[in-house]
Amino acid sequence: MAEQSIPVAGPEEGGSAEGGTAAEGCVPDGGGISRRALLGTAGATGLVLGAAGGAVGYASAPAAATPLTSVGSTEVMFHVKHQPGITEGLQARGHLVAFDLAAGAGRKEAAALLRRWSQTARRLMAGEASGSDDTGVARDAGPSSLTLTFGFGHSFFARTGLEKQRPVALDPLPDFSSDQLDKSRSNGDLWVQIGADDALVAFHALRAIQKDAGSAAKVRWQMNGFNRTPGATAHPMTARNLMGQLDGTRNPKPGESDFDQRIFVPESATPAWMANGSYAVVRRIRMLLDDWEKLSLGAQEDVIGRRKSNGAALSGGTETTPMDLEKTDAKGNLAVPINAHARITRPDQNGGAAILRRPFSYHDGIDADGVPDAGLLFVCWQADPLRGFVPLQRKLDRGDALSQYIRHESSGLFAVPGGAAEGEYVGQGLLEG
Repeated sequence: MAEQSIPVAGPEEGGSAEGGTAAEGCVPDGGGISRRALLGTAGATGLVLGAAGGAVGYASAPAAATPLTSVGSTEVMFHVKHQPGITEGLQARGHLVAFDLAAGAGRKEAAALLRRWSQTARRLMAGEASGSDDTGVARDAGPSSLTLTFGFGHSFFARTGLEKQRPVALDPLPDFSSDQLDKSRSNGDLWVQIGADDALVAFHALRAIQKDAGSAAKVRWQMNGFNRTPGATAHPMTARNLMGQLDGTRNPKPGESDFDQRIFVPESATPAWMANGSYAVVRRIRMLLDDWEKLSLGAQEDVIGRRKSNGAALSGGTETTPMDLEKTDAKGNLAVPINAHARITRPDQNGGAAILRRPFSYHDGIDADGVPDAGLLFVCWQADPLRGFVPLQRKLDRGDALSQYIRHESSGLFAVPGGAAEGEYVGQGLLEG
């Protein structure tokens, strides 16, 4: 769980930790009202009703329509340069799902499936019904920052006869010492990431995508995640993970001059179909919470290298103050321990390697022995995993203090092409090139 990555894009990362904004590529509905205004109105109405009685609500003429709150009305565009679901702020609910092409299905069937998925994604992200057989699960809700993101696994190219178009960057990840991987919940021909700020909207999209797969593909694995609900904090802030730590302080920021170079494949890419795309590493990382919660606050902070209260480095300052790796305490000990997670994952300690984290937390119940099956659905983005995730994870393998409190249980690497232009579908350059 590299520290320079994210569960959420915090305010210092060019976006709100509370959900999509116009600055993050999200366009609020013109008829919506802000959450603050809505809450203010609700509070005032409550006072009036309390003083004058419930009949007040029936005195005025009924409105033609009740506007959605800002949470429901926020829309993310589908036809964009980079696929949605990469640079937007964290969403409250997420589903990750991998599919394998059915026996006998090949390039033709895959192209038809990606066309269906893209059409469905465009409609759902606009707050429309998925099609004539829409289930109605998300009826009455707006877009709610819904995003759908599509990618291809290593095995997809052999299944479709497109081996010559498989990027070198999609070569399988090496083994790591912290891996205890379940192969049945790893990899896959196709990968879909779904995120939204409403659970029913997210589930509705998941169900639509599964139905669209039809006989062309079957689900290989599926995982459910969550983040903090928009508006739950007094102001936008970096999110916390299930260990209680602020997580994502050093995430690369879209405003940085080298952001695109680090995160997105350039226009001159080889193969050409990956231009403006990115590579997603997906890991189910179980947190050994019972062991973690036995540590004192000071011991937890030494493991991470940051204050639990505000995310500041143990060398001093605030959350965004640069870490002083040389600072020592009165006894001559390093303020930030040599094996602290935050120290090890710094880009300047790893040849500039950087990833954009955009994960979800998960909780899949309690084991028979009373241990929670909970942790992080780690999703990170980079232009090349061999220059991003791999060197960072190798460094963590060699002595990260956090490693004894986590376990990597599943893994996947997916090539995520650039966004689809108007009238096109995701992956069209690959499947029809």
